[in-house]
Amino acid sequence: MNARLKNQLSYLFFILLAVLAFYAVFRDNDMGMVVAAIKRMKFSYLLVSAADALVFTMMEGVMIWYLLRVLQGRARFADCIRYSFVGFLYSGITPSATGGQPMQLYHMKRDGNDLSAGTVVLMTVALVYKLVLVLMGMAMILFGSSVLKQNLGKYLHLFYLGMFLNTALVAALLIVMILPGFAKWMILAVEKLLIRMRILKKSRYREDKIGRFIQSYQNAVRFLLQHKKQVAVVLLATFVQRCLVFILPYIVYRGFGLEGTGALPILMIQMSIYLAVDMLPLPGAQGITELMYRRAFRDIFTLEYVVPSMCVSRGISFYFLLFFSMAVCIVRHARFRMHKI
Repeated sequence: MNARLKNQLSYLFFILLAVLAFYAVFRDNDMGMVVAAIKRMKFSYLLVSAADALVFTMMEGVMIWYLLRVLQGRARFADCIRYSFVGFLYSGITPSATGGQPMQLYHMKRDGNDLSAGTVVLMTVALVYKLVLVLMGMAMILFGSSVLKQNLGKYLHLFYLGMFLNTALVAALLIVMILPGFAKWMILAVEKLLIRMRILKKSRYREDKIGRFIQSYQNAVRFLLQHKKQVAVVLLATFVQRCLVFILPYIVYRGFGLEGTGALPILMIQMSIYLAVDMLPLPGAQGITELMYRRAFRDIFTLEYVVPSMCVSRGISFYFLLFFSMAVCIVRHARFRMHKI
């Protein structure tokens, strides 16, 4: 299957999932009342919400620019900001956000960046992101368990599943970094078992790919050890970046003129939703994110505003960013073709 057909199928699957998600979420709601409630939101807060979402996305580009300059001594700031939107677009339309990094790497290579440097940078950013998410989740369990139990209800198990999957992934990546030989042996042993069970076919290309994957993470760990100060900066920047997207529902909350709940509880609830759906194999975690939002924020936004707030919050933090990212990619592709001609 060629890349173009694969992208087209990803888009079609994304659209189908979006339609099903909208049907599941809005079938029991009067859309006229939802639209009327959205119109009551203060426009200034809507602009702040959109700006918050854009800054959240662009911060990844800032981190890529910062690390690329460390590794190869140069990097165009505007290009790196674009890489963040490329990553968001393809992560949003592919299951478990698997398409983002390969497309970012493709754009980096096309712009003349060193392929090995780009790989190390993206893997460092991805590892730090997962690590920060797990640390925030652990803090949530230790200090915010009452908020979790009170607001997540029947979806609480999804939060713990998300924590388990993210923690297991971070642990696996650390094993790859610290014990590459053991990691390769373990991965190849699992591959052989799957081949014997006839789930996979034998492939030399797959073994080479596993070797390249482990080597890439070995390069990343060398970078981490040699540039502790820069990694600490990225760690702090990632924490701030995560907080930006988690605080967005509070901006929406204030935009509707609501009072009574502080920023921290809303940030914690949004973080728990994000952690719960982060590893699910659904493009953009559509459907389940909206359903969890309705349950988790029902008592805070009240029945009158929970669906309108979800439309604004989810619409800006995902759909608005998705279409904005698509526009960025289309413009860049058009310019690239013009220069090529």
